[in-house]
Parts: sequence; structure tokens; C-alpha cells
Amino acid sequence: MSLLTLALGVFGIITTEMGIVGVLPQMAARLDVSTSMAGLLVGSFAFVVAAFGPFMTLAASRIDRRTVLAATMAVFAVSNAVYALTAYFEVMLAFRIIPALLHPVFFSVALAAAVRLAPASDPARAAARVFAGVTVGFAFGVPVTSYLAGHVTLQAAFWFGAAVSLVAFIGILCFLPAMPADERISYRAQLGVLRSPGMWLSILSVICVFAAMFSVYGYFAEYLGAVTAMNESWVSAMLLVFGIVMIFGNFAFAALLRSGVVRTVLAYPVLCLAVFALVFALGPRFAPMIAVVALWAAVHSGGLIVCQTWLGRDARDAPEFGNALFVSFSNLGITVGTGVGGWTLAAFGARLLPWTGAAFALAAVAAVLARLALAKRAHVRAGAESTEPAPAW
Repeated sequence: MSLLTLALGVFGIITTEMGIVGVLPQMAARLDVSTSMAGLLVGSFAFVVAAFGPFMTLAASRIDRRTVLAATMAVFAVSNAVYALTAYFEVMLAFRIIPALLHPVFFSVALAAAVRLAPASDPARAAARVFAGVTVGFAFGVPVTSYLAGHVTLQAAFWFGAAVSLVAFIGILCFLPAMPADERISYRAQLGVLRSPGMWLSILSVICVFAAMFSVYGYFAEYLGAVTAMNESWVSAMLLVFGIVMIFGNFAFAALLRSGVVRTVLAYPVLCLAVFALVFALGPRFAPMIAVVALWAAVHSGGLIVCQTWLGRDARDAPEFGNALFVSFSNLGITVGTGVGGWTLAAFGARLLPWTGAAFALAAVAAVLARLALAKRAHVRAGAESTEPAPAW
């Protein structure tokens, strides 16, 4: 139940973060602002997560982990209630920024707690169960929010988010044991992981992978509409298929990581390249694109757990801080990818979007190879005293 509770908390956070994307026109009308101004409610959240994630995680690193998780869900429940009640843009914006400060804290602590609560032999499966909350959030949380806003009321959509967060809050108090931060890792020791050149190469690869993923996925509806000529009903159906396949793909990549981390990490951007080539080649063909969307979703689903595992190896001495770095720099990758994808869309049209993703995927391959080469050189210098074989990176 403890891992299920953590996954529910992640589901609530994703629903809060991304659910608003589908109700922006209604929010703009209610708050009496333009749709572009309402878009700040989305952009400000991502920016705060990227900019403040590691620092907030450091600040919370000496507090009992259950207290941190429960407090975060309480803040998300209150924030959703404010969304349902307020008619003032400034209040809405403030209560987008406040939970965004705690978003990376919850993710980093939840991932570390999941590994701590799981059998020592299977940390990847534990992480996959937490990340299942992300995929379920995209598959069901975002569509449910949009449905409630369109068919019931906008307030009902936000009360749904509040209810999910409240249930997760209660579940954390009931099912998670107290987890004091008894190791007391110093702030200096946690920040010390950033002194490694290998860490920065791993961070670069994470940024490139997420830029590759979201430079194309961020314009999913536009591509299927403009290139494949799918109508809104078909695009909605493809979004649902995408989300459902992601749930299963998440666990498939966890199994691949258990069989070989380096092999899986190196293969992931190559798989992205192959998928983007198929999206480009078969984009104008309606029926084949249905199958391509399912394959695309299966590959897309691996980005979270593959990158978190990869970056976590460089931050094994400060796992929660490492998870916070993952959350922040993956959000930076999303920001870069959607920005470059938007430029490609405006300059060249939707047809060429897959090549933007392919370029970022190639950059990710280069970053991973550079990280492996750096580890190999370190192993050679260490000589016979090294106990870890070079291919371990």
C-alpha cells in the first residue's frame, strides 16, 4: 500500500500540473484574462520546478520524509481548492507557484522512499511503480480534468484534483512509516555531486533526451491534425491510447534496466530516433499512424525511469538531491524541447517536427557515449586497483 500511496500522490501532482492545460480557455474566461496570459499558469509552474527544485530539496533534506510527503500533498489539496474558488488571476498564479516549489521535493523524496521501502534487489521496479503515477496522470488525470470542466463545471475539475491530493495525504499518514533523515548528509556533501564532470555529462544527456521527447510530443495534436488529417475525436482517442500504452511501457523499461542499465540507457535515444523516423515517414498515412502512435507511446514511456536511473548513478551518495536534479533538468529539457519544436513548427510546419526530436536524440547519444568514455578513462587510470569494471557505466 505504501508504494500505491506514493503513486497516487504523483498522480495528484501530475493532474494538478498538467490538467490545467486542457482547461486554459475556461480559466482565461473565468479570470478575465487572455489565453496567452492564462498560459503563464502553465509556464510559471515548469519554470519554478526547474529553477528551485534542487534548492528546495536541500532545504527539506533534514526533515522526516513522511512529514515532507504529507505536507506536500496538503499544499496541493489546498491549491486545487483555491483554483476552484478564486476568480482572481494573481491569486491563481500565486497558488501555482507555491505547489511548484514542492513538486520536485515530493518526486525526489518519493523515489528515494520507494527504493528504501522496496526489496534491495529490485529498486527499478519500485521506481517504476512511483512513475506509474505519472503515466496514469497523463492517461486519465488530464482527460478527466478536461471532461469535468467541459461537462460539469470548471470548479468540479479542480475539486477532483483536491480530492485526489487529499486521499494521498491521508494515505501517506496511514500507510507510510516515519522515515527520519537519520543520515544527516551535509549540504556540502550533497552539492559535492556536482563537482564530477561525469555528473554534468549525465545531466546533459537527460536534458537532450527530454528535449527530444517533448519537441515532438508537445505538438502531438498539431502533428496528427495537420499531417495525418485526424479530427479532434481521433486525436483524443490517440491521446488516450498514448497514455494507456505508457503505463505498460513504464514497467517494460524497468525490466530492461534490471537486465542492463548501460545497454538500456544507450539504446533509449536510438529507439527515439527510430520512432521519429517512422513518425516522419508514415505521418501522412492514417491507418499506419495508429500503430506508430502506440509504438511511440511505448518508447516515450521509458524516458522518465531510464533518465532517473542514469542520473541517479552519479548521485548515489545523495540520492534525494540527485532525484531533485533529475526533476529540474528534465523540466529544463521539456522547456528547451517545446521551445525549439515551436520554432520548427512556425518556421517549417508540422511535417518536419520529427527531425527536431531526432536531432536532440542524436545529441543524447553523443552525451551518453562521452559519459561512458570518461568512465572508461577513469577505470584505465585506476588500473588493477579498481573493483568496478569499465562497462558498469
